[in-house]
Amino acid sequence: MGTDSSVKRFCSQNILAILGFSCIIAVIALIAVGLTQNKPLPENFKYGIVLDAGSSHTNLYIYKWPAEKENDTGVVYQIEECKLKGPGISKYAHKINDLETYLIECMEKSRNVVPKSLHQETPVYLGATAGMRLLRMENEQLAQSVLEKVSSSLSNYPFDFQGAKIITGQEEGAYGWITINYLLGKFTQKLNWLSLVSLESNSQETFGALDLGGASTQITFVPPDHTTESSDNSLQFRLYGKDYNVYTHSFLCYGKDEALQQKLAKDIQVSSNGILEDSCFHLGYEKFVNVSELYKTPCTKRFEKTLPFDQFQIQGIGNYQQCRQSILELFNTSYCPYSQCAFNGIFLPPLQGDFGAFSAFYFVMDFLNLTSKEVSSQQKMNEIMEKYCSRPWEEVRASFPGVNEKFLSEYCFSGAYILSLLLQGYHFTDNSWKHVHFMGKIQGSNAGWTLGYMLNLTNMIPAEQPLSAPLSHSTYVFLMVFFSLILAAVIITALVIFKNPSYFWKEMV
Repeated sequence: MGTDSSVKRFCSQNILAILGFSCIIAVIALIAVGLTQNKPLPENFKYGIVLDAGSSHTNLYIYKWPAEKENDTGVVYQIEECKLKGPGISKYAHKINDLETYLIECMEKSRNVVPKSLHQETPVYLGATAGMRLLRMENEQLAQSVLEKVSSSLSNYPFDFQGAKIITGQEEGAYGWITINYLLGKFTQKLNWLSLVSLESNSQETFGALDLGGASTQITFVPPDHTTESSDNSLQFRLYGKDYNVYTHSFLCYGKDEALQQKLAKDIQVSSNGILEDSCFHLGYEKFVNVSELYKTPCTKRFEKTLPFDQFQIQGIGNYQQCRQSILELFNTSYCPYSQCAFNGIFLPPLQGDFGAFSAFYFVMDFLNLTSKEVSSQQKMNEIMEKYCSRPWEEVRASFPGVNEKFLSEYCFSGAYILSLLLQGYHFTDNSWKHVHFMGKIQGSNAGWTLGYMLNLTNMIPAEQPLSAPLSHSTYVFLMVFFSLILAAVIITALVIFKNPSYFWKEMV
């Protein structure tokens, strides 16, 4: 009995101390649980591979993203780019068996970049664009044979091959628009963690997309007041909880390479001696062209005629203004069945907002030093182009010894064509030109349709805004510790007060 009474006496005398100690242990446990439960999981990464089979070449891109965040925006990024050696796959129509060798170098590189343990779950996509669209128009069976051979070759690699297809011009425009706005972070609204409400601002307005390839060009943007007079050019998206009504059009045969073929086919019609003095090539430049090759593409059919020669010679004269005039003849602006058109009777709503111009738009204008915002007037651009085009060919070759001669010889035409397309074709003005931003890469990833294509096929862009914690992990842990320490301090103070109330009041007095 004596032992029991002493235990009771001890507990009654020290009950507050025991409670305080228990409370401190509970707080420590709370902190420990918070830290353990909310510790970030080790990041597991996923990979994806997309081959952009363009009209003049094929590029392979490898993308990487943390698996736990695949529905967030801006988390997918490009880690590798590999340019396949050779022309576009459409040029292999009559040498199908060479396609297997064509793919080897970049696909083997992919084996080394993607961890071996993830090979079987890494998707591979091949999207073919305008070059294959034109081949399909010429010979559907040949186009199908090319796709089958490419598919057969890619299936031999240890990845999860998802197929090869010819994407439409509308898809190409839409995926390019998705890519640049995804990389620029334009699809999600920023959250204020104090108010937990969306912060709408003009910074969230999407960019329009301007894409230029070898065989086609695309323009895609959200028009003012969702203006649409042509259902063929209208797309609807719901991305991250917001609806987008998008205008898009792809002009087949108006990529820079096919546009040049059109111009040559048009201009050679008036030649009787097999010589074409061409203002879009530098003075002193000479090149022989086979008429059969010129008329091979569907893009030149409207200019085809019987000529008294099988071959003609281009002789450059380097006159920018004459070059522009010749290019403008490719755009038919004589009729428009809508309130306003681009050219060839194609509806174009009023331009709105900023535009990202990528692919050949960027590569050509960057070479010509026309991407700077200091070059914002038509007069200044014309001065630069006149000066460049008037340079003799030998001088240009000597100035750029490392540049491929085919590309180098065509920069005068390409620059003149881009300015004609943007200013006369799409109706950009000196005022709206400042909203055109030439983009090569955005945060390390190439601007183009490939990323948007993969995001769509892997369902990584949700229709609704994903739920996410309003606080980062580090902020959460800090607040847990901070408030728990305050709680502990209050409890300890309370223990002191209840243990020695007379001492506390004495101190207060």
